[in-house]
Amino acid sequence: YKACCPFHGEKTPSFTVSQSKQFYHCFGCGAHGTAVGFLMEYEHMPFPEAVEELARMVGMEVPREAVSPQQAQRRSENEGLYQIMEKSDQFFQNQLRNHPQANQAVNYLKGRGLSGEIAKEFGIGFAPQGWDNLIKALGNSDDAKQQLLKTGMLIEKDNGDMYDRFRGRIMFPIRDRRGRTIAFGGRTISSDDGAKYLNSPETPLFHKGRELYGLYEARQALRDIPRLMVVEGYMDVVSLAQFDIRYAVATLGTATTEDHLGRLFRVCSEVVFCFDGDRAGRDAAWRALENALPIMREGRQIRFMFLPDGEDPDTLVRKQGKEKFEVLIGQAQAFSDFFFNNLQKDLEMRTVEARSMFCERAIPYLARLPEGIYRNLMVKQLAKLSQEDEQSIIDRVNNVEQKQIGRVTAEPSAAQPTARRPRIKPSGKQPKSLVRTALGLLLRQPSLAQQAGEPARLKNVDKPGVALLVNVLEILKANPQLNSAGLLLRYQATEHEPHLQKLMSQQILLDDDNSMEPEFLSALDALEHSQHEDRLDSLSLKGSPSQLSDEEKAELRKLTTRPAPK
Repeated sequence: YKACCPFHGEKTPSFTVSQSKQFYHCFGCGAHGTAVGFLMEYEHMPFPEAVEELARMVGMEVPREAVSPQQAQRRSENEGLYQIMEKSDQFFQNQLRNHPQANQAVNYLKGRGLSGEIAKEFGIGFAPQGWDNLIKALGNSDDAKQQLLKTGMLIEKDNGDMYDRFRGRIMFPIRDRRGRTIAFGGRTISSDDGAKYLNSPETPLFHKGRELYGLYEARQALRDIPRLMVVEGYMDVVSLAQFDIRYAVATLGTATTEDHLGRLFRVCSEVVFCFDGDRAGRDAAWRALENALPIMREGRQIRFMFLPDGEDPDTLVRKQGKEKFEVLIGQAQAFSDFFFNNLQKDLEMRTVEARSMFCERAIPYLARLPEGIYRNLMVKQLAKLSQEDEQSIIDRVNNVEQKQIGRVTAEPSAAQPTARRPRIKPSGKQPKSLVRTALGLLLRQPSLAQQAGEPARLKNVDKPGVALLVNVLEILKANPQLNSAGLLLRYQATEHEPHLQKLMSQQILLDDDNSMEPEFLSALDALEHSQHEDRLDSLSLKGSPSQLSDEEKAELRKLTTRPAPK
């Protein structure tokens, strides 16, 4: 089945669902997964709730499995942390309405042009001056104080005393994809109160390299999000929303990460970065570009908007209004233009030396792009600008990539499943990975595992990914009824899930046929044979036969007479 993707805007359907494999994949934004994964992404459900919802739809009872005391305790602790954060959120909002000092915060917000409706929508609050306002309100037990400490709401001194982290600040709750408050950003009202912005620290609930302020609110305000604009501050997001620009988000005191971009592109296909036009702003834009390289591909668009001197999104939208501000967004610089212009800005491109230096600068960056149409077009543009032969640039990009990622045909490690990317294909064909071939065929047709023999035959094969292949074979041998989706769910939230999901997405459009079994068995035989080849090399390197023990001589004779796999 095909349809327009629910995770990003598109006019031509690229969202594909395989009923037989119980798997979906979007070739535009890369979203993929099972029915459970779909509910988790689209409805923002955690894994247990998604399973419960699917069971309810088909009238099934979810079987319960006992959890360890440690797991039960961790779940209970996290639930308590969410509850204390919600109470903190309500406390700050109440202070904005009722505290005697609240006028300074209210006047500040009004001075920035915010309405009460927008302040309420974003849950803006107020942390009054004082060292123990929050402790007095919520820290009524040792457990509550520990929860406030774990969520970063309190700071503990060396002597064990605790005090409020946020004091004399306007409070912006940071919400996860389900709308739960997981952290806060506090903006000072007075220039005498330290740093302009103070963010919650990393906690069990909050990882700043993954979360984006305003993303939850944008998804609530807009059914279809045309683009997302990344700005620098909380007030920028809220002020733009006041002018009905509801697609702004902000990073949380850190540069935009690959995780941030992954979340943004799950929502829409266009991201605009908004930075100051000074040197610092352009340096920040370049860092964002570098972090975006590994996930830039066809169907995705990144642009860079640079503001006039002395302006930020908040001040500029108030001066010019929504329509003129959105005209400026439409004029933002394309990713490719910013990339090439930045690399040649100090070069005299009329000279051979300058064009050579331009290539030397660009090629390492192009090697970080994933294979595809976009990367090919970037290579073509570099060839055009530098007046260099395109094939020569392709070869150099591939050589740089080999150095960056190591052996081209190696499997990515389980801990870093996305570390390796395909190359631009050179003239010579690269050998196919046996482990990847076997895993891909198993994901496509899990019943093949019943023809594989004992998985233990591969346990001594010293190749990346073999341990995962053996584990998959063992699961399928013990559970012959599992289909592709059921197998993937066995690896839900494990270090192997991204790698298996990626392999599965490569299989979804392939037609079922009867030729898979010979290819699968051949791959296993070749893997097993490689174990013997490695041992043969090891024995041969020891020296002449006279230097081997009797057992090693017998093993060597056996290995040299063993037939190679067909």
